[in-house]
Amino acid sequence: MRALAALARYRTMNTLDQLKQFTTVVADTGDFNAMRAYAPRDATTNPSLILKAVQQDAYKPLFTETVAQHRGQAAGFVADRVLVRFGMEILKIVPGRVSTEVDARLSFDTKATIAKAHDLIALYEAAGISRDRVLIKIASTWEGIVAATVLEKEGIRCNLTLLFSPIQAAACAEGNITLISPFVGRIMDWYKKRDGKDFAPEDDPGVQSVRYIYAYYKHYGYKTEVMGASFRNVGEILALAGCDLLTISPDLLNTLQGMNEPVERRLIPATKAAIAPIKLDVSEPAFRYAFNNDAMATEKLAEGIRAFAVDSAKLEALIAA
Repeated sequence: MRALAALARYRTMNTLDQLKQFTTVVADTGDFNAMRAYAPRDATTNPSLILKAVQQDAYKPLFTETVAQHRGQAAGFVADRVLVRFGMEILKIVPGRVSTEVDARLSFDTKATIAKAHDLIALYEAAGISRDRVLIKIASTWEGIVAATVLEKEGIRCNLTLLFSPIQAAACAEGNITLISPFVGRIMDWYKKRDGKDFAPEDDPGVQSVRYIYAYYKHYGYKTEVMGASFRNVGEILALAGCDLLTISPDLLNTLQGMNEPVERRLIPATKAAIAPIKLDVSEPAFRYAFNNDAMATEKLAEGIRAFAVDSAKLEALIAA
């Protein structure tokens, strides 16, 4: 009877609530007011999302107040404090973690990435926020992965972003990094442009990439969490139901909340894959060669770093103004 009652309750849930039965839902936005309606556990931000948020009337007072507190300081110094201030506000809403991103312009500098991560964590801790509630978000370059490996040993948890290939995922897992964010929609964008066609969710190259990484991790017993990101439609999201985490924009969270479609778990945390994936060599030469041979991953990583760097510079220009 209890099982039947539980099944009946499940069938009356909206699609978002059903998804939460299998997957940790994360809000992908700097607009923390938009999070309240969807009750995500965690939240992710990036320079583009924060730039968009600070230009909204609702957040201008928070932005101006933070800038005024540090008047006369360098724009980059103040930008870090703006990112952390938004992170602090987000943590008042979500019960879990917030991801705060290291400046993309440091993506190829291991030492500078580590130093910036130390600065960001120090700001959170000075505000009374435990480091276990913060994920330092770093681009999945070789240098970024090395930096994150060092930081994890220091107890600073990391989220490796702009991840487009299995070799990036394998290197992160070997580094015992807390979490990775494979970019589903941006992978699909590249293949859509190349092939000149749309993809159904089951054929979506971004969905297939995350499914492969998830199976690879579970087969080899890695503890690194997989968080699908950068979704273009709800079909991609539902095709990854059961993934460790999914970070979703408010627009798509709203769509899922308004749906009553049944959700089927698609990713199962089996200890061994039916067909064992080949263990990848993640030495630096092998990593660089494999990544170089993946045209999609190479192009999308470079494009993502450039875009985040541009928005970081725009944020600093707003501060300077």
